Amino acid sequence: MDLTETAHAAPSTDDGELEAVRLTGSIGAEIRGVTLSGDMSEATVAAVRRALLKHKVIFFRDQHQLDDDQQEAFAERMGELMRFPTHDASAGSRSLLDLQPESGYLTTIWHTDTTFMASYPQASILRAITMPSVGGDTMWANTAAAYRDLPAPLKALVADLTCIHRNTQDMQERYGELGPDRLPKAGTRPSNVFESEHPVVSIHPETGERCILLGQQFTRRFVGLTVEDSQRLIGVLQDHVTRPEHTVRWRWRAGDVAIWDNRATQHRVVADYGQEVRHLRRATVRGGPAVGLNGFRSRQTQGEATAGSVAPATMG
Repeated sequence: MDLTETAHAAPSTDDGELEAVRLTGSIGAEIRGVTLSGDMSEATVAAVRRALLKHKVIFFRDQHQLDDDQQEAFAERMGELMRFPTHDASAGSRSLLDLQPESGYLTTIWHTDTTFMASYPQASILRAITMPSVGGDTMWANTAAAYRDLPAPLKALVADLTCIHRNTQDMQERYGELGPDRLPKAGTRPSNVFESEHPVVSIHPETGERCILLGQQFTRRFVGLTVEDSQRLIGVLQDHVTRPEHTVRWRWRAGDVAIWDNRATQHRVVADYGQEVRHLRRATVRGGPAVGLNGFRSRQTQGEATAGSVAPATMG
């Protein structure tokens, strides 16, 4: 029942064994011989979850059988679906977030998904529909490895810190260097403000690992510190999290699927594909509040805490 790591492809089996080809020494593995669907065996789903917890982000090539319905059906095998709180679901789906070319240019900042919610996602499942001829890769960082490598004085400094995460931001300040043609359109500006307070160091609810919970896109300031001091410390920690030794980079092809543990990673897009089409759809699996080393639990400080709920699929 253990995960098998080998360089030779092998089919998935009902006893839960999968072939995982590691991509770096710290994070990421390609899972081979598995066809994702809503009717996978319980053993295979469990094996996928084990691989996800171990490698933090896992990749599946050539999953062309997945359409929107099947992507959601598979995602529901991983947990409860969650819709992105500030955007409508893509047409015809209950929860999928449609990521078009401009979305990639807006996610070139390292982040953990939806941390402006106290109950932020446990996992995301991203499916590539149309990819540019070159560029448009995504990078992930292992925040558990980053914490393990953090120097002892910094571990002591952040042990009891909490941080404010918010979805609103100054668009020109954040994205102005991309040029006015790539700034978010007025209609994509969040209509509701969401804010939460998280521990900077969280305990992973399944592995027990300690993870750094930050990210540049939604993190605003540390509680008890000025904005200026917060930004300096955020910079120090973010530079550590995103060291090359903690990261993996995936070169997409249409039909690829990536699943990442949102509680133990950050990610960003590499926006080097010009005006070519880059189209993906993301399913999100609801998580819960983070718990810090001192027992502090994430709390919603602004906005509806249950935003993004999705009704289960009806049968029959």
